[in-house]
Order: sequence, then C-alpha cells, then structure tokens
Amino acid sequence: MSHTNSTQNIFRIILGSLLVFTGIGHLTFLNVPFQSQVPVWVPLDPVLVVNLSGVVELLIGLSLLFWTSKRVLVGWIAAIFFVLIFPGNLAQYLSRTDAFGLNSDALRLTRLFLHPLLVAWPLWCTGAWRAWRQGRSASGMNLHGSAVR
Repeated sequence: MSHTNSTQNIFRIILGSLLVFTGIGHLTFLNVPFQSQVPVWVPLDPVLVVNLSGVVELLIGLSLLFWTSKRVLVGWIAAIFFVLIFPGNLAQYLSRTDAFGLNSDALRLTRLFLHPLLVAWPLWCTGAWRAWRQGRSASGMNLHGSAVR
C-alpha cells in the first residue's frame, strides 16, 4: 500500500535533491562554513565531522531519490539525521558564528525555530508518519497506547 501522493513525492524529490547538493557541499565548496557549526564539545576534528556528515547527507539524499521501495525507512533515517544535526545549528547560534547568510542572531534563531519542519518534512513526504499511524491503528492500539475495543 502506498503511503504517499504525488505532492508528497515532489517534496521527497526536492528534499533528496537538496540533501545531495548539501552533501556535495559538505565535501567541497561549503566544507569550511560547515565547520563553524560543529559544536566545540564534539571530541572529533571538525573537518572529519563535516566530511562524515556530508557522506551521510549524500547517502540519505540519494536514498530519498532512488530507494523508493524503502522510502518509509529512509524517511525515519532522514528525520533522525535532522534531529542529530540540531546541536550544530544551536552551536552556531550560541557562538554567534556567521555562515550561510546567517549573519545575525535573529536569522540564526529563526533557523532554530524552523528546524522542526526539517524533521517533519521527510516523515511527511515519505509517508513514514502515516505508515506509523496506520501500523499503530492496525495493531489494535489507539494514539494513546490503549487497546482498541
């Protein structure tokens, strides 16, 4: 059963393309600006962190574009990835580091408040959220975790 419609598929393709672009950027022309987002408490070299996250972003983007038989799984992986990179955005805000046109506290703070949309986007466009809800319903549980009678 398909958990997505054509609008969701368009947004899946857009997200996948953006992730491929930013993944390539991590590994090439955006490597230095992305290093500014690595929190100081991360015990790894910022270059390594940026390169590894770029590879992950590239793989997720390609998976969103081409691994459609597993799109629900890829949606969850992408959402988890976006949760995991939030500390980098928070670090950029707290350190007041300019990068990617975010050259004011207001712009950096706005991005923090928009970050939940990045988490929701892959869940929606891959049908992961709908599949999860339908799976819970089919298992005899309602949204509160109680058995359905």
